[in-house]
Amino acid sequence: MTLTIEITSDFICPWCLVVDTRLNQAIEQLKTPVEIKRIWYPFELNPTMPEAGMDRKTYRSNKFGSWEYSQSLDTQTIQATASDGIEFRYDLMQITPNTLKAHRLTWLADQEGKATEMVERILRAYFSEGQDITQVEILVQLAAEVGLEADRVKAFLTSTQGVKEVKALEQQAASRNIRGVPNIKIGKETIVGAQSVDVFLSALLTAVNELQAA
Repeated sequence: MTLTIEITSDFICPWCLVVDTRLNQAIEQLKTPVEIKRIWYPFELNPTMPEAGMDRKTYRSNKFGSWEYSQSLDTQTIQATASDGIEFRYDLMQITPNTLKAHRLTWLADQEGKATEMVERILRAYFSEGQDITQVEILVQLAAEVGLEADRVKAFLTSTQGVKEVKALEQQAASRNIRGVPNIKIGKETIVGAQSVDVFLSALLTAVNELQAA
């Protein structure tokens, strides 16, 4: 019995990391023997971001009116997720990245059944290690850490492979009226935003019951 979870996310969204963390906790609490299959759909919150990204302080100051307000939003994220075991290191983050390469890498990893590992590694690299995920060499290293072949990944990322496919998947999200992330579909239920572990567990249990009934 396989339960499919569809997750639409972007790598610059801290709540996408929170959702992944809480979803993992909910899955661990699931006592029913069921195989979980996660499908990751790309979403670019900043589709017009320059390929190399932008200085984070400059970008966030312009977006939110001041650097101080931007920092207060970061602090709110840390406080709201204090019990999730996530180490947000906003102090290390220099760049607000363009995430297309990271989404392409996830698409490639999916071909080898490693999309979830790849997504989680990229999110951790950005939010907990402050790594610049626009850089090919950094993405190649992250890919190697989850078991992808480094030379193949580098050749892929320095080409235009995967661009058309990722853009098509983004269009699918738009056609499903997804306007923001995270967006999680568990069975027949769609959950928007970083809900609690209990919310995810409830949705998982309902979906499993529906599978068993079918």
